[in-house]
Amino acid sequence: MLVQEGEGWRWLEDSARHPFSFLIGGQGWAFELTAEEAHGLGRALVQLVQEHHDLASQLMPEESISIELERGPVWIALEGDRNAWSLRFVLTPGAECRAVEGSWLPGPSAALVAALALWASPHGCS
Repeated sequence: MLVQEGEGWRWLEDSARHPFSFLIGGQGWAFELTAEEAHGLGRALVQLVQEHHDLASQLMPEESISIELERGPVWIALEGDRNAWSLRFVLTPGAECRAVEGSWLPGPSAALVAALALWASPHGCS
């Protein structure tokens, strides 16, 4: 079992809990994911933050930015400025499956994505 967490975020991987072997959470909420959902969400979050990083140097200090990414059943939005940003996502799988929505404040957003970037590399998810 792999557990990573900090103030306002949590990421857990437990391969013994099939099919929902991942858990992701924020301030006051958490839900389980399949491996496919977890890898898709992790890749999308890391990609979105990389896009922000690539654009941040072009922003004026007082300028804000909103970036959205949709990949399959995952929709993610990043909102903030060149230094701090929050994340929001919606997972809308196919018929007869659950859907979920969550968000993280700026501090937890950065910490979660940093942990996911490290997690994604050894799993070949980046």
